[in-house]
Amino acid sequence: MDISRPLLRRALTHRSFAFERDEPHNERLEFLGDSVLGLIIAERVYREFPDASEGDMSRIKTNAVSERALADVARQINLGEHLRLGVGENRSGGRDKDSILSDTVEALIAATYLEHGMETTRGIVEKLLEGKVEEASALPPNLDWQTSFEEVAHAQGLEGTMSFEISSTGPDHARVFTAVAFMGGKRWGTGEGTSQKAARHAAAEASYRLITKASK
Repeated sequence: MDISRPLLRRALTHRSFAFERDEPHNERLEFLGDSVLGLIIAERVYREFPDASEGDMSRIKTNAVSERALADVARQINLGEHLRLGVGENRSGGRDKDSILSDTVEALIAATYLEHGMETTRGIVEKLLEGKVEEASALPPNLDWQTSFEEVAHAQGLEGTMSFEISSTGPDHARVFTAVAFMGGKRWGTGEGTSQKAARHAAAEASYRLITKASK
């Protein structure tokens, strides 16, 4: 990516570094990059899967641009080595955190878009994420752990829907969220993540494994 030095520097700057050095960080770029990435992949899915339903297209896009997928892409290009992190975040392993890596990928996409426009950005994004779109299209339709858990739970006579209690620890720039799942008056799985969404997803997956193991 041939990006001007100030824009590239900002895209690689995590807020932990920015707060220590009083510099701009990459969160505004991340916001823009998320939208640019979503449009490019949505159009790719629309063109490549002409018979897919809206729900199937949404599932493919969601998985192709997920935090985990973008973090995988970041590791493939050794992006972690180039991150500008604060001292504490660097010590806590921030260079390999899914959330930081995926956010930085989005920031770099935005920087490329601002510097070179949509067509150049589209070419780079499609090259980087081509495998992720293919992987996402091959996933089973019901890769929603919460829905999967609720289907098994309802078959066993439990009522209601899954709910979560969320807690967090750590400073703002290195916060870890913990989610505990509940349904039918019972506590189920627990999960952790660098965002509330990731923690809920992990807790739902743990719950599904618990209930299916118990039913065997």
